[in-house]
Amino acid sequence: MEHKAISIRPFIGAKDFELSRSFYRDLGFEETILSHNMSVFKTDGLSFYLQDAYVKDWIDNTMIFLEVDDVNRFWEELVALNLTANYQEAKLTPIREDYWGRECFLHDPSGILWHFGEFFKS
Repeated sequence: MEHKAISIRPFIGAKDFELSRSFYRDLGFEETILSHNMSVFKTDGLSFYLQDAYVKDWIDNTMIFLEVDDVNRFWEELVALNLTANYQEAKLTPIREDYWGRECFLHDPSGILWHFGEFFKS
């Protein structure tokens, strides 16, 4: 099968839709409002849908991996955003190294876990 895919856009939920919208704008994503309960957030040709829907088991098991060009630079910029001070539920975990590369972590206000990683070059 030949996919010829153009993009892939996961759907994620939000415990507090307005708070999550603000969080993702502060994180540097560009928002396009699609309806009263759904927006699409974009950066560099990548995007995801945020919807006003909260199912605890779903949110608690949602993880998104965003590959970045330089995890050190990304971490410094992420810390400078001060998201954990501005969003009570947000949590940051510093860079760690694994066999495949390096990554840091961010929980959004609903509990969705973002992995920001850089793969080792062969």
